[in-house]
Amino acid sequence: MAAFLLGAVLLIVQPQIVPSRPAINSNAEASSQSVQRELLKKTSQKNDFKENIHSNGSCQQLPQTIIIGVRKGGTRALLEMLSLHPDIAAAESEVHFFDWEDHYRNGLQWYVNQMPFSYPHQITVEKTPAYFTSPKVPERVYNVNQSMRLLLILRDPSERVLSDYTQVFYNHMQKHKPYPSIEQFLIKNGELNLDYKAINRSLYYIHMQNWLKYFPLDRIHIVDGDKLIKDPFPEIEKVERFLKLSPQINASNFYFNKTKGFYCLRDSGRERCLHESKGRAHPQVDAWLLEKLQEYFHEPNKKFFKLVGRTFDWH
Repeated sequence: MAAFLLGAVLLIVQPQIVPSRPAINSNAEASSQSVQRELLKKTSQKNDFKENIHSNGSCQQLPQTIIIGVRKGGTRALLEMLSLHPDIAAAESEVHFFDWEDHYRNGLQWYVNQMPFSYPHQITVEKTPAYFTSPKVPERVYNVNQSMRLLLILRDPSERVLSDYTQVFYNHMQKHKPYPSIEQFLIKNGELNLDYKAINRSLYYIHMQNWLKYFPLDRIHIVDGDKLIKDPFPEIEKVERFLKLSPQINASNFYFNKTKGFYCLRDSGRERCLHESKGRAHPQVDAWLLEKLQEYFHEPNKKFFKLVGRTFDWH
């Protein structure tokens, strides 16, 4: 059972809000495997889809739950914490099936082959943070499984922008390549650079509207990434309830690592933390620039709160 750290990480024109599709009823969720396979054949470029069965009774199957985002919101920490549950089988790598054309063209059999072996009572989960901001992904997921349960973990948009920059900065440093300061990305002609992709990724309401065209809100559970950092157990309890899992993860599975300055995980006596690349310090940003960034997100955040019927403690 995987057990890793919770890291301290862990566009502008508003489109018309599209109402959610009607909620999927319980009959759809309880569809037989034969019906599901027929659906898969229709949505795959290959019609030879099959579950790979192991001699021990486990098999590779399509995920019933996907962590769809958001990038630098804490998706890896969420997946590792969720993996503490014995009824969860998690794909180790980001699959990028629905957003990368080269992968999508391979068809559903290829997608299934990327999944871990799981037992019938287990829920298979994969996470690819780029799904949330990709316009074509919601419809593709819907065509595969209208009853998919989706997990979306979000952080304060301003903090997410800084984390986004930090990841790319360190990637360049590891390759001994120079990288501009964050101010060079955030400021253009003396104003906030609204073309900066990291800013666009934090306009949550725009991307959420696209998902709500295909999935009702009761199919999308939003995890508060900022609270997950400060006190992970209550957030994981909510995820367990959303996925209809028996309560198996306990407060004792989390401990605060004073050296690292954030929570790590404990499972069957083993204590582990996420990779050292998680929880890196953000770059120092002038107070006026940070304030400008926070002010910009004020209205988009209000639109998101109204869209999902929740508020978050964001600047």
